[in-house]
Amino acid sequence: MNIWDNLPKPFLILAPMEGVTDIIFRQVIAHASRPDLFFTEFTNVSSYASEKGRANALERLEIAPTDSPIIAQIWGKNPEHFSETAEALASLGFSGIDLNFGCPDKHVNKAGGGAAMIKTPELAVACFQNAVNSTSLPVSIKTRLGWSDPEEFKTWLPVLLTQHPAALTVHLRTKKEMSKVLAHFELIPEIIQLRHQLSPETRLIINGDIKDRKHALEIHKQYPEIDGFMIGRGVFQNPYCFTTHTPTREELMELLKLHLDLFEKNYSRFHSYEPLKHFFKIYINNFPGAKELRAKLMETHSIEEAREVLKDA
Repeated sequence: MNIWDNLPKPFLILAPMEGVTDIIFRQVIAHASRPDLFFTEFTNVSSYASEKGRANALERLEIAPTDSPIIAQIWGKNPEHFSETAEALASLGFSGIDLNFGCPDKHVNKAGGGAAMIKTPELAVACFQNAVNSTSLPVSIKTRLGWSDPEEFKTWLPVLLTQHPAALTVHLRTKKEMSKVLAHFELIPEIIQLRHQLSPETRLIINGDIKDRKHALEIHKQYPEIDGFMIGRGVFQNPYCFTTHTPTREELMELLKLHLDLFEKNYSRFHSYEPLKHFFKIYINNFPGAKELRAKLMETHSIEEAREVLKDA
């Protein structure tokens, strides 16, 4: 069964975000307002192909019962490593594989992966073909408009679409733009036309500045040819963004408590309490007294201390 053929239209996806969409956060979002599809954080295929790095890669690819259906996102630049990793993923419970050809992180790009693939289209095609030929799972791609100029999409996206991926997610910015400019929604009609001409069977997903379900439906009304939308930073403003529900202060605090409980349960996987603080603003936000409560939470050094702060609040 091809997962992309069994999703509603438009479908909503939680964007893969490094250091954010781990197994814990996905469970919290599933509790609040699950999307139609989850993606993992990206995993380096060379790590999986390495005896030394495989344990870490498998840890990143661990999935929870509430994750399904979920897509494994992978990155790298070695076609043979894409083959080896893709071959293994079907047995791990994933519904598909997504190739990350859009990450703008300088370390990833320096290693030749992520958005750096835009500069090496022949290598990108080789990596995609190796993945497709090594798995029964549908293979999709996530990318950006280009490296530095938005107009690069006119030559870059055809390279990908002629490979007929199961789905193509287009973040409507370039690597150079990062998230510093507004997403180029004005280019959607031309992107739709390219998909129609080159690979009409490929599901087209739009990413970049999508706030919530309501916003996605508004864009879909204007462009019904779009199949789905991926929400990234919108979840930071409202973890219930995949519904039309406006959460109360109490609901947001309960989500943080759930995150703390799940973190404690999986603490052996993490080496520090400090990274957990990055999530506080997601839950302690948009209600009276949130700023002061968040400041107190940022001063904590353990789950027990955080629980005490929430109890006092």
